[in-house]
Amino acid sequence: MDLEPCRPRDIGALTAFLEGVDLTLSGLDAPGVRLWIERDEAGAVIGSTGYELSGDGRHALIRSVAVRPETRSRGLGGALARFALARAADGGASRAWLFSRRSGPFWQGLGFAPADRDELAAALPDTYQVQLFRRTGQLSREIAWTRALTREDTAERTAPM
Repeated sequence: MDLEPCRPRDIGALTAFLEGVDLTLSGLDAPGVRLWIERDEAGAVIGSTGYELSGDGRHALIRSVAVRPETRSRGLGGALARFALARAADGGASRAWLFSRRSGPFWQGLGFAPADRDELAAALPDTYQVQLFRRTGQLSREIAWTRALTREDTAERTAPM
């Protein structure tokens, strides 16, 4: 895995990629949203990952974890998710949250459990996804997930991939 931080010049390619895998686009270019991308040999985005911290830094909303459909089932998605979890833990977060209506088994395999979406929204009220979902009425349709972040998550980032 050779992740690179998503820079302003990458937002167009990341937006197109995330549209193609049907993920939320809100706030991709915001300064507080931390995103990374993986590219193939030709430079096309084949994976992405990221998170957004709560105002107090204790909670992280994991977001934009995706791989190109033809590269799925090779472990890249799990590696991308663990990378975001490790970076969020490094940043001081002690709890990770996310929204996912379709990928529950994937997230459960990474230690996530179902959570109350209103509790997620209360912990991360200023994040772009929560604001968007509240504004559009989508919050009531979302499925929330959570898990504690531990020292093992920090160690994961430094492990060879």
